[in-house]
Amino acid sequence: MELRQLRHFLAVVTEGGFTAAARAELIVQSALSTSIRNLERELGADLFDRTGRRVVLTEAGRALLPQARALLAGAQAARDAVSAVSQLAAGRVAVGTIQTLTCVDLPAELAGFHRCFPGVQVSVRDATVAELTEALRAGELDLAYLAPDARELPEGLTAHAVWQEELVLITAPGHPLAEAGRTLLKDLAEEPFVDFRAGTGLETAVRRLAAHCGLERRITCDVTQVGLLVDLVRAGIGVAFVPRLIGERAGLPCVRIRQPEPGRTVVLAGRAPRPRNPAAAALLAHLTGAAPAAAGRPGGRPLPAG
Repeated sequence: MELRQLRHFLAVVTEGGFTAAARAELIVQSALSTSIRNLERELGADLFDRTGRRVVLTEAGRALLPQARALLAGAQAARDAVSAVSQLAAGRVAVGTIQTLTCVDLPAELAGFHRCFPGVQVSVRDATVAELTEALRAGELDLAYLAPDARELPEGLTAHAVWQEELVLITAPGHPLAEAGRTLLKDLAEEPFVDFRAGTGLETAVRRLAAHCGLERRITCDVTQVGLLVDLVRAGIGVAFVPRLIGERAGLPCVRIRQPEPGRTVVLAGRAPRPRNPAAAALLAHLTGAAPAAAGRPGGRPLPAG
């Protein structure tokens, strides 16, 4: 049974005859009659009584009529739903982010996207880099901001934009390091540290930096929320490495590290050069179109992807 056959059946019912139905469907009468005959053969019953001057529905035809209308209405609803997604009048897009993202003002970017496409629902997830990577690969996320451990992204992922973020040391107000404004990494051996949870892009970057310079950090407290990390540093429990913008927003002293200057790479990643999901493709275009503006932000500067 084909939708075309059901459409021809309804046309005969609506127009009251084969000739008028063929004219309404813009086909020759013989083709419409053949279509109806094929439908009757598939269903195993005559749908019209053709003995009189008018075409009259049989009992089987009357039974098919509401079902045919429902099937055609459902098919049209399916077309409309797909069209709405394709034209971005509806749809969903899922984006992941590291919690300490500062090179992009994600809330502002998503607000701008919502103004352009109010019918698209956006889902945001923050997690560790490993969790975001697996969610991307599994198709649970369309896009994600990652801070990968290695220079190259994991296999199967594509970089759409890249930023380099500066990391600074934040301290409590009045801390001796705050007055100096800068220090060497090797001079931090006696400082207590507040650390972010393992597996995050920030923790990975700090751990790699410390290992590279032979710094044995003394961790007094580790946390899972960046807001709590800032509050603990403010309370004097320890110092911490964070992207500069986080320290500045918190109003805490930001001590610059010399030799070497710490930083981390942030990547906007996806599974392919262009997402198949129309809503994800539109969000990617919005985010990458806005990427050059990040050059003037304190968080970092975008670099060419790849």
